[in-house]
Amino acid sequence: MSQFKNQIKLLAAIAGLLIIIEVINVLTANSLNQFGVLPRALPYLPYIFTAPLLHGSVGHLTANLVPLLLFMWLSLQWGNRTFWLTTLTICIIGGLGVWLFGRSAMHIGASGMVYGYFGFLLLAGFRTRRAPYIVISVLVAILYGGMLFGILPTRAFVSFEYHFFGFVGGLIAAWAWVK
Repeated sequence: MSQFKNQIKLLAAIAGLLIIIEVINVLTANSLNQFGVLPRALPYLPYIFTAPLLHGSVGHLTANLVPLLLFMWLSLQWGNRTFWLTTLTICIIGGLGVWLFGRSAMHIGASGMVYGYFGFLLLAGFRTRRAPYIVISVLVAILYGGMLFGILPTRAFVSFEYHFFGFVGGLIAAWAWVK
């Protein structure tokens, strides 16, 4: 039970951090969004680590928060080490992919991380070949499989690039860190 409590504390801290950042961003007229990813602009390359923490509006954060926390909690079932390596892999591959190949626009939001954890969860259960983890992968595929359409360019102001490269980062993380 203490492992579950620790996981909930971590998720609550992450949710709190994202909410605090969004409140500051709202109060400063979205001034923090300058720390997003602007593709192929070298000064913006380090912001691959800050872009997932920023959102364009409260609605944007709200749309990302529940799936982010759910997928993070499910990813934590593979253990803390795998979770943090996966998180870093998704952040780097998703961010670099957007920086290298994204449209010329400011890319922000946690949806790249959401799609990264989604990709991780789809593959990681099958990599373990253990029933409880396979069940997680199958349930995620059944309940959230429609998310795959989010990697396609459907709306002008949605970074499908972050969705796509985050997803790829999650698949790579599952392949690299799950045995």
